[in-house]
Amino acid sequence: MPAVPNGVRASSLDVSWVKSRHSNATGNCVEIAALDGGGIAVRNSRDPDGPALIYTPAEMAAFLAGAKDGEFDHLV
Repeated sequence: MPAVPNGVRASSLDVSWVKSRHSNATGNCVEIAALDGGGIAVRNSRDPDGPALIYTPAEMAAFLAGAKDGEFDHLV
């Protein structure tokens, strides 16, 4: 997978950002995008020019599995 560094300016990535349908009008959401080579970028929708965090598919799969199992429910 080609390396895109963590913290790269999110708006510099030539990708299509997607936000959850559960997002609300006050901008409380994150957006994700698929990168060439298989990486996944994550950005704060309130700061589209801010940094993007880059994850491997395996890292995102582990996070999503934990979220689906309720492992992070105590944080919200």
